[in-house]
Amino acid sequence: MFFYLLQRLLTAVLTLFGMSVLIFVMLRVVPGDIVDIIFSAAGFVNPADKAALAREMGLDRPIAVQYGRWLRDIAKGDLGKSYRYDVPAWQIVKPRIPVTVELAVLAILIAVVLGVFTGVVSAARQDSALDYVLRIFSLAGLSMPSFWLGMLIILFLVSWAGWIPAMTYVSPFQDLRAHLLQFIFPALAVGYRGSALIMRITRSAMLEVLREDYIRTARAKGLRERSVVFGHALSNAMLPIITVTGFEFAFMIGGLVVTETVFNLPGVARYLVDAILWRDYPVAQNLVMLIAIVVVAVNLSVDLLYGYLDPRIRYGTR
Repeated sequence: MFFYLLQRLLTAVLTLFGMSVLIFVMLRVVPGDIVDIIFSAAGFVNPADKAALAREMGLDRPIAVQYGRWLRDIAKGDLGKSYRYDVPAWQIVKPRIPVTVELAVLAILIAVVLGVFTGVVSAARQDSALDYVLRIFSLAGLSMPSFWLGMLIILFLVSWAGWIPAMTYVSPFQDLRAHLLQFIFPALAVGYRGSALIMRITRSAMLEVLREDYIRTARAKGLRERSVVFGHALSNAMLPIITVTGFEFAFMIGGLVVTETVFNLPGVARYLVDAILWRDYPVAQNLVMLIAIVVVAVNLSVDLLYGYLDPRIRYGTR
């Protein structure tokens, strides 16, 4: 297990290094930079002033030098200074991380609970009326963009309840009830789509397991159907469910841009778009790296869970 963990950690480090190069180069390849944007509305521009500002920001240096400085600053724990706001990038990024993480965690909890339960029921009642209803329910979730469902939820609340949750961020320390109400509706919108994918994977895995000989043996021994389905079959169908859940969570961290915009939540994903539009390199590249780290960490956790949940897997037993 130790060698497997070491191998996976080295792979993760190499992946993050490759991602850092790709992120840094791709942001510089995009036409224009923060200096062009700042001077674009100024009319006549003195080239000397423009060159001085680029020199002050370090943008006149070769890309390799800028990349080396970025890595050096990260190693020191310094994320650089925001070109747009002229404050440390960490000062802008730090308060936005909990917002996106909380929304993603709530959404994935809703997706797992709803998706696994409906997937198990659909498989256990294969080809019944309930099975067809649940399959249509899941297909609707896969076909429906989460931001569109979010807007429908807001319109429904306005039309039928005459109320909407707070549209400006409310801290949980300020008002916990208002905070939870502010997050539960976007989490439902995002979680519904995730639950649809998890439901399809759960159903497929369960149908395969339910045809195994040991399931027939368990039923022949007189075990209750609920115990057979949830106790024996579900535990052996968990690997693909865990895999897709990990990918969904990683996707949510970086894919909440529109949902955060619809519900006016000051999260990382929404702010990342502004940072890219403004070519605010320190903020944009650090936010993208943060998302890459989350994706790699989730994948590593999923791989380690395989060895824990499935005794047939023996990593590192050489």
